[in-house]
Amino acid sequence: MVHSTTVALQPEDILTRAKRFFADRVPASSAFLEKEGPGYVVLRGQGGEEIVIRAAAADGGSAVRASTLFFDQALDRFLSTLPLSGPVVVA
Repeated sequence: MVHSTTVALQPEDILTRAKRFFADRVPASSAFLEKEGPGYVVLRGQGGEEIVIRAAAADGGSAVRASTLFFDQALDRFLSTLPLSGPVVVA
């Protein structure tokens, strides 16, 4: 599923928080950094599951788009820890 929202933080802050959250706050299904680049991170879970998070500067904050197949609940939890400035749309 793809999750999209806007957040009142800079893109770098969102990606740093994502790396920390999925390594520390989801003990039963942790995910760790596999790749990163300007504006995105790819995290890999213990069973090979993948989370891709992209954050780009937008009006007064960042547009965030995240994709995962198995981490939907954990991704929703992560997004709920951020200062959202718009609704989370899941498609």
